[in-house]
Amino acid sequence: MSHNTFGHLFRVTTFGESHGPALGCVVDGCPPRIPLTEADIQAELDRRRPGQSRFTTQRREPDQVKILSGVFEDDRTGGPVTTGTPIALLIENVDQRSKDYGEIRDKYRPGHADFTYDAKYGVRDYRGGGRSSARETAARVAAGAIARKVVPGLTVRGALVQMGPHKIDRSRWNWNEIANNPFFCPDAEAAAFYETYLDEIRKSGSSVGAVIEVVAENVPVGLGAPVYGKLDADLAAALMSINAVKGVEIGAGFASAELTGEDNADEIRAGNDGAPVFLSNNAGGILGGISTGQPVVARFAVKPTSSILTPRRSVDREGHDVDVMTKGRHDPCVGIRAVPVGEAMVACVIADHFLRHRAQVG
Repeated sequence: MSHNTFGHLFRVTTFGESHGPALGCVVDGCPPRIPLTEADIQAELDRRRPGQSRFTTQRREPDQVKILSGVFEDDRTGGPVTTGTPIALLIENVDQRSKDYGEIRDKYRPGHADFTYDAKYGVRDYRGGGRSSARETAARVAAGAIARKVVPGLTVRGALVQMGPHKIDRSRWNWNEIANNPFFCPDAEAAAFYETYLDEIRKSGSSVGAVIEVVAENVPVGLGAPVYGKLDADLAAALMSINAVKGVEIGAGFASAELTGEDNADEIRAGNDGAPVFLSNNAGGILGGISTGQPVVARFAVKPTSSILTPRRSVDREGHDVDVMTKGRHDPCVGIRAVPVGEAMVACVIADHFLRHRAQVG
């Protein structure tokens, strides 16, 4: 299975399966002399870690990261710093329950990658989906923690802005609220509603989708390249590569189709320092594939978790009709833990484009 690497200059290769002994990544191209400790990475992994509330899978994984290479410390460095060589990160799996998947060994779960993996490779790891499991995203979050340090002053924050058909009220948006609820929701009232709503979904054995918004601030002007190296194109590809993501939009996105040219155009005026000031941000901080210096805004839609208790019709490897009911420990809304994953992918793309920009124009 190829294509486990993304990025050009800031390159990330992930490895490992859901029920294997460990997973991790190798980050290649990180500049030297950047302070980096395991605690820096662990802080991000803890935000994604499963089992922190009744609204996520109850699989108990500490997701403790180990830095295996690429960092050096002595009395001259003032602490651990990157050396510019590949940074290898390892996260052990400690709470696999493979027996939960014995009944679906020869059955294809609807909505999962079971059929396509088997059709392509002739073999599939049925224990939690193997490589197709969202467990793989822990390695992405670890890589994203490093990427955040590459671009000076960069801030990347994500939020859940819709669960099922229920959207937040943007007039109540408060970034500080995200840490106060288990949904990464910036609207306190919506978060309270989601608690009751998702409890009903969870107790029924079903699942629901979500929309996540990621905002990157202090993005330098000029990142990205016209035509085939567009910043928004790479962001869309990175976010679409996350498990269960079925749609991505930048800025106003699909809503821009409803606007007139007058409404959609982000007008510009000169600021007090003479630098351009945009009066709106329908473009999501990117024009012609190149960053404008405004916040980069991306949204992605996460489908409902396919593992549900309601029997669904399918077939087995021999082509016989079967009914499939997926047991085990699953997220009733996988979109919740997709928030730090989306942040990580945005951070990795921006770090990559920052290094590409520096390499071309200095």
